[in-house]
Amino acid sequence: MSVQTQLKRVTVPEIRAHKGNKPVVCLTCYHAHTARLLDNHVDLMLVGDSLGQVMHGLETPLGVTLDMMITHAKAVMRGSKRALVVVDLPFGTYEESPAVAFRNAAHVLKETGATAVKLEGGTRMAETIHYLSERGVPVMGHIGLTPQMVHVKGGFRTVGRSEEEWPALEADARAVAEAGAFAVVLEGMAEPLAARITRSIPIPTIGIGASPECDGQVLVLEDMLGLNPSPPKFVRQYAQLGPAIEQAVKDYAEDVRERRFPGVENVYPMKKAGSGGQA
Repeated sequence: MSVQTQLKRVTVPEIRAHKGNKPVVCLTCYHAHTARLLDNHVDLMLVGDSLGQVMHGLETPLGVTLDMMITHAKAVMRGSKRALVVVDLPFGTYEESPAVAFRNAAHVLKETGATAVKLEGGTRMAETIHYLSERGVPVMGHIGLTPQMVHVKGGFRTVGRSEEEWPALEADARAVAEAGAFAVVLEGMAEPLAARITRSIPIPTIGIGASPECDGQVLVLEDMLGLNPSPPKFVRQYAQLGPAIEQAVKDYAEDVRERRFPGVENVYPMKKAGSGGQA
């Protein structure tokens, strides 16, 4: 009798155990096709609210809704079997109170089957992180450059480049860890501070534009694949799919206009007389 092997998803304790051990590999993901491609290679897939800019053409993530996050997270879950999937709580769905945050987080996890949520903020969100964690919602924190605060901060500004900023950011990191988050994203943070925070808290730090000494790294998938013509400085592009896609479309358009496509190999012929199947 054959025994079917079922893949088990990476768990929150397994991610937490990466601390001081092996780096956590994370990428954003928004749909099923890319989820299938990423699944064997990453530990975490983040359904980030960056999908507002990447998938929907918004200028900031502030217009992203809970329904948008749920739709994309469902697709990622359908396309993946192994990686732990974390879903961003979008702006306006968790700041009002811990109870509101729990209601929306529970809705996301029930609807999508994902494992955890991510929310932005340090000391100001510690109570909410604790409230969710105590009620069975795993939380990933996010401090440093927090995109949902773009209007308050006056843009997407790197933090920690002045040592005067360090105490508040270090307090944010401690608050997130003590509140029960299983990991924390450090975004757009000066390298010495990110390294210092990584050494000082007991949960994994996942850097994006932070330090190579973080316990893991995350990038926006479309940035690292070369689909964004103007990626941030911290991005390393591992492919140039943007130009390749444009060239493919150009070639297709020319073939259609010159009637080179479809070719004989792309059309369905008539059935042969007496044949029960397709020729």
